[in-house]
Amino acid sequence: MSSVDGKAPFNARQGLTARQVWAGIGLVLALILVWMVVAQWPAWLNGILISKRTFLTTLLNGLTLAGLYFLVASGFTLIFGLMRNVNLAHGSLYLLGAYVGYEVVSRTGMWLLGVAVACLVLAVVGLILQVLVFRRLEGDDLRQTLVTIGISIVAADMMIAVWGGNTYQITEPDWLSGAVRLPVVTTIRADGTAIFLAYPFFRLFVLFLAVAVGIGLWLMINRTRLGAMIRAGVNDRAMLSASGVNVHVVFAIVFALGAALAGLAGVIGGSALSVSPGEDVRYLLASLVVVIVGGMGSVTGAAIGAVLIGIAEQLGLVYFPTYGGVVTFLILVVALAVRPQGIMGK
Repeated sequence: MSSVDGKAPFNARQGLTARQVWAGIGLVLALILVWMVVAQWPAWLNGILISKRTFLTTLLNGLTLAGLYFLVASGFTLIFGLMRNVNLAHGSLYLLGAYVGYEVVSRTGMWLLGVAVACLVLAVVGLILQVLVFRRLEGDDLRQTLVTIGISIVAADMMIAVWGGNTYQITEPDWLSGAVRLPVVTTIRADGTAIFLAYPFFRLFVLFLAVAVGIGLWLMINRTRLGAMIRAGVNDRAMLSASGVNVHVVFAIVFALGAALAGLAGVIGGSALSVSPGEDVRYLLASLVVVIVGGMGSVTGAAIGAVLIGIAEQLGLVYFPTYGGVVTFLILVVALAVRPQGIMGK
């Protein structure tokens, strides 16, 4: 199949790039290094990292937070990174999904139903936004930015009017509650009894779900006809339209999928953490940083960016509490200075 932009073909069977292979190798080596440090924990590290339990718990908190950030940023990657639609109301979609999930779960007691309804409602909202707003503002980034900022402000006020300024917690299902004993010894008592690290099962579920969503998105974009049409439409919309493909329908599907992922992340975040006003801005900024650091339009880059930001944020809060909030933006500054297109950007 011929190239769309003169650089690389967009066929649905293209394999991993060299950059993706090296990124995967680097991630595996980093995990091996961390495991070696954990397994052979020297006593002098306790003076630096407080304790083995604290360090491992913080590291796991960073990974699970990275999973949540990726769930939010995955939809943002489709809308902003891949389709080049500047949707600064994405954080509002996350918060609305969390509120919808809270209402369904609190009224029915069915957590999975809350997830399904939140995804469906947000998919419809995303479809409406694409048809009524972004389709009319195609190619005008400034107007898209201003309009979506206005939408996010109005949406935030409307959600406060409906749900107030209270903080809510979505009740997680019984089959996801409790703690899991991990095969990591943190302390050995005087009698020789080993104490293993216990960690909430729901947080591990968030991490596994993020991995599953990431693999699914990567396969959809790189291994399916729909993904090939999406990439072709972004590169040369006129050419794809001339080939008989309804570009507007394809983009509407992608936008609905991105909004549905924001709704999914809202329910997950509301169950793992909380639901409160202001969360929309927090997760919008997190998504922006993740996409910029990872690379525009790259699912793999979004995953790498989410891991970097999540771990750095948690380690900063524990070991550098005064400057914990600076660590995230320090990574952003370094990434922009060294590689402005992002780690996996082109």
